[in-house]
Amino acid sequence: MEETKQNKYDKAYLRLAKEWSKLSYCKRKQVGAIIVRDRMIISDGYNGTPTGFENCCEDENNLTLWYVLHAEANAILKVARSTQSCNDATLYITLSPCKECSKLIHQSGIKRVVYLEGYKDDSGLQFLEKAGVHLTHIEDLD
Repeated sequence: MEETKQNKYDKAYLRLAKEWSKLSYCKRKQVGAIIVRDRMIISDGYNGTPTGFENCCEDENNLTLWYVLHAEANAILKVARSTQSCNDATLYITLSPCKECSKLIHQSGIKRVVYLEGYKDDSGLQFLEKAGVHLTHIEDLD
């Protein structure tokens, strides 16, 4: 079956998100995000600590520190500081959004989410679906 043009773009942007995830200092899980609007990358992000904090994401019990920002939140916040807008954009992310980030995604105007792996709690995806955000799960980048 021939791959659609959209599917080729989706996989390419997800590969970029996967590369971006490697910039994260988090040990448990490295997550990358790319926001695309009108075929132009307008933002990127990975999970990590806020600016000015030590680049350590886990406590002594290997649990994620409460103030670690998720990749999609970092990408959306970057757009907020720019002249760009997330309206009608697509978010490419290596791990499906948690319920907290799904609210940010919806409120920012992102209309489509393409993700690689499913997060253990799918309530974020359920919320986005209910909010009318189009979801695409791509399991294989080859």
